[in-house]
Amino acid sequence: MATQQAKPSVYDTYQTSLTTRYCSVEMSRLFSQRSRHSQWRKLWLLLAESERELGIETITEEALEQMRNNLTVTDDSFEVARVEEKVRRHDVMAHVHAFGAVAPAAAGIIHYGATSCYVTDNAELILMREAMDLLLPKLAKVISNLSKLAMEWKSEPTLAYTHLQPAQLITVGKRAAQWAQDLVMDLEGIEHARNGLLLRGAQGTTGTQASFLEIFNGDGDKCDQLNELLCKKTSFPACYDVSTQTYTRKVDLLVANAICGLGATAQKITGDIRHLASWKEAEEPFESGQIGSSAMAYKRNPMRSERVGALARELLSRQATTANTFAAQWMERSLDDSAVRRIDLPEMFLLADAIVGSLDNITNGMVIYPKRIAARVQEELPFMITESIIMKLCAQGVSRQDAHEEIRVLSHQAGREVKHEGRQNDLVERIKKTEFFRPIWGEIDDMLRPELYTGRSVQIVERYCGPGGVADKKIQPYRAVFEKAKTTELHV
Repeated sequence: MATQQAKPSVYDTYQTSLTTRYCSVEMSRLFSQRSRHSQWRKLWLLLAESERELGIETITEEALEQMRNNLTVTDDSFEVARVEEKVRRHDVMAHVHAFGAVAPAAAGIIHYGATSCYVTDNAELILMREAMDLLLPKLAKVISNLSKLAMEWKSEPTLAYTHLQPAQLITVGKRAAQWAQDLVMDLEGIEHARNGLLLRGAQGTTGTQASFLEIFNGDGDKCDQLNELLCKKTSFPACYDVSTQTYTRKVDLLVANAICGLGATAQKITGDIRHLASWKEAEEPFESGQIGSSAMAYKRNPMRSERVGALARELLSRQATTANTFAAQWMERSLDDSAVRRIDLPEMFLLADAIVGSLDNITNGMVIYPKRIAARVQEELPFMITESIIMKLCAQGVSRQDAHEEIRVLSHQAGREVKHEGRQNDLVERIKKTEFFRPIWGEIDDMLRPELYTGRSVQIVERYCGPGGVADKKIQPYRAVFEKAKTTELHV
């Protein structure tokens, strides 16, 4: 007796971690097969409607009505397309036949005058525009989180680092403001790329509109009107002035530059957070039941920031492949762009979505440890006041070079005590015992206040992150959207 074969489980085939673990439902749905191929059907409908409006009488109202009633690709239609593609080896023609099967009155006029890139390229432009519309409010939310963090801790002195060595003090808030500013630059870049998108339109096989010129009996004005109608129906301001068989892949590169740039910013921010966690100055959210390590129960690993770093590394690689795809387009087009774009363009947005979702989670619940920060400041503060000591001595007529040398010698002596002997920084005591510094002995204790060395950090934060500040103005168009949205529940 034949054994019945078990139905394949989703666990028996490879699935991308982006859609199963990391990115949002709405971004995953946008780049789904149903979304993409339903968009193809909408574009075929818009083409047929526009051609009828311009006088093509063979396109009937019955045909248009059947198309309108079947814009969403059903599972049955996908099966029809799958069978057709095995025979025809052409995905667009397979879906033309699948659409014609459910809209028989339109079967003869679907795709009239068009080349495959009419649906594939125009759909891609629409999907990228919608993806950026999903991404921008989420990015604005992260900027809002960081602005709040910056304002809350605008006055808290902390060690700054150059060369990853302690440098002149800043405040916790100023560092967060820097992160916010970098993300605002990404926001502006994505807005620019989004608003610069145009439609490919109906351009024919090599971008000359020859097929449409024939349809309209040599009337070039109707070719222009056709594209004007398509732009109006898809809410694009215009078509690209020059197209080949495709819209230029330079467009993909411009979008990738903006989206992948976000990956670089995210990697920098979360790298900083990972360092701060190592120094125990700050932490990303850590849930009560969360396990940091399967072996070392005490650990509180910055796993969210590490995830962002990993996803950002992958996102950054998409810029290079998109640039190479553009560079490799021979003459009016070569099909070696197809397979790579099927992977790169959706996954570029899925990666960006996953990164922004994680950043929202991290920045919305960051924990700051001010006492730990203060303790680390005090360890280095004696070195921080040396420049002020030099300036005070100079004001009393002491040679700057002499003062610098005296400070240099004592600083290295104190540094040796810290590094070689494991003792506390005793630079202040050494200064108080050295006759050269007698003129400022009485001022030294008052100089050991960290807030004296943060410069204009508070004002910088207020100007950028405060109410009516630069960041506040930049995110204002998205505030209503992200304040309504529910916090995305992220997988560990």
